[in-house]
Amino acid sequence: MIHDNVKSVRQKIANACEKVGRNADDVELVCVTKEVSIDEIKEALDAGVQILGENRVKDALSKYKAIGGRQEWHFIGHLQTNKVKDAVRIFSLIHSVDSLRLAKEIDKAAQAINKAQDILIQVNTSGEKTKFGIMPEEAIDFMKEISSYGNINTKGLMTIAPEVDDPEKVRPYFRALRELRDKINELRYSAKQSEASSKGTKYEIRILSMGMTNDFEVAIEEGANMVRIGKAIFRGN
Repeated sequence: MIHDNVKSVRQKIANACEKVGRNADDVELVCVTKEVSIDEIKEALDAGVQILGENRVKDALSKYKAIGGRQEWHFIGHLQTNKVKDAVRIFSLIHSVDSLRLAKEIDKAAQAINKAQDILIQVNTSGEKTKFGIMPEEAIDFMKEISSYGNINTKGLMTIAPEVDDPEKVRPYFRALRELRDKINELRYSAKQSEASSKGTKYEIRILSMGMTNDFEVAIEEGANMVRIGKAIFRGN
């Protein structure tokens, strides 16, 4: 079943990309393994999944011990500062950086093991009080502040949309994240244009991690290049 579900999800990703003239290869699938057994994860890996996403560090540690590092591990939940050392040790990308305190702890832990930790900034585009993330209007100053941290690399932005009955209702929140990404890139390019010219880079933050089982197709239409899907893979949809 899981093999068929992975195939179905990839086809839906391809269909959403085709609808807006995008290449499906540009969208990375993060397989969310929250409350999923080791055997189920192994079946997903056998079906071609290459990135595993975990919400809890404790769960990730036990699964990492059982499965190993034959794939990428991403942290997608709310990260507590007392779990940072373990998170930096096993995760290649942390999606949910939402405070300067957390960013500093990640930078410190990464420095201790001589690692450059890739991160995403979590943005609360919906403004819901029940969700973590910095507010969109704070994002640029936040980026400027953490740009001086030597052991973290900001690769993009992440958001979690509200749970609604119609995915179309969350389209504005995905669009807002894409527009914020574009604005940040414009400012970064302007600030470093002369250096960029000499090095041939525009200092882009590329990743937009947005969209889950119930809304990933709309997220892709709005520019997502990383989607976090669990239920549709392990339980069907």
